[in-house]
Amino acid sequence: MTRVRRQFVLSLVFIVVVIMAGTVGYMIIEHWSFLDAVYMTVTTITTVGFSEVHPLSSTGRVFTMFLIVVGVGTILYTFNNAARIVIEGEIQVIFGRRKVEKKIRELKDHYIVCGYGRMGMVICKELKAKRAKFVVIEKATQPSDSLDADLLIVRGDATKDEVLKEAGIERAKGLISVLPTDAENLYVVLSAKVLNPDLNIVARAGEEGSEEKLVRAGADRVVSPYHIGGLRIAHTMLKPSVVDFIEFATRSGNIDLQMEEIYVKEGAGISGTTLDQCGIGRELGIIIVAIKRTGGEMQFNPTFRTVIGPGDVLIALGEKDKLRILEEMAEKK
Repeated sequence: MTRVRRQFVLSLVFIVVVIMAGTVGYMIIEHWSFLDAVYMTVTTITTVGFSEVHPLSSTGRVFTMFLIVVGVGTILYTFNNAARIVIEGEIQVIFGRRKVEKKIRELKDHYIVCGYGRMGMVICKELKAKRAKFVVIEKATQPSDSLDADLLIVRGDATKDEVLKEAGIERAKGLISVLPTDAENLYVVLSAKVLNPDLNIVARAGEEGSEEKLVRAGADRVVSPYHIGGLRIAHTMLKPSVVDFIEFATRSGNIDLQMEEIYVKEGAGISGTTLDQCGIGRELGIIIVAIKRTGGEMQFNPTFRTVIGPGDVLIALGEKDKLRILEEMAEKK
């Protein structure tokens, strides 16, 4: 509870205390009934201006003047706190929204996650762990405690072009659509591909046969959670050690071992050299599991004589700090 809200609650308590004190005062001084005393107290502190219920004695008039000063002051103090809560809340919403919009406008080469359900939360957690820039598009109003305060969220329907533009679709690097239905994901893929033809799109498919439609609509990758989940369960039973290793190597936050993909830039120092010459395995202790060539061909288990070319993607397995060194080598000329 904020300071202003605490003051508002406290002022309400003061009003109750003033009403109780005024009621008891009139009952003792003027010997009025409880109803008459409460009525006189309320009309006095609210400055309604009705006449007295009964003629007041001199002591009663002094008490009434004191009640007016204290009661009216308490009422004004309460109204002031209530107004501050309303105004400050609106200002916070306005400025908070503008701040988020400004951050989104400044983003470039970021990712857009459409849908913040159970799968969307996992995706956002992984992107955040990798320190990737991303924006979430969510139509439903989530409870405040279920949302990460650091998330950049665009409220709206991701199937609409104006909402995608608000999330910076023209400047985005990739889009992940994990909306509840395949139809919604299909609309998102179609709209996103028109707005940004170079966008890398990954979409979720729930029903059998939807994968082909999403690919035809423009999705670069289609993931079926039920298919992957079923395979994972079967492999966990049949090949538990293999599954444990893959999970260990790809888990976020693992400080011992990570599997990463590293892009070799044009003119990088390691471009044109063999795996042995650049010392990836000998000096860094990194295992190159595969190399994805510029034409899309995947070369598994390359030998130490394999030449690294510009534009290749190295699928590397090793310690995080050593992988960072390899990333620098793949960028430096």
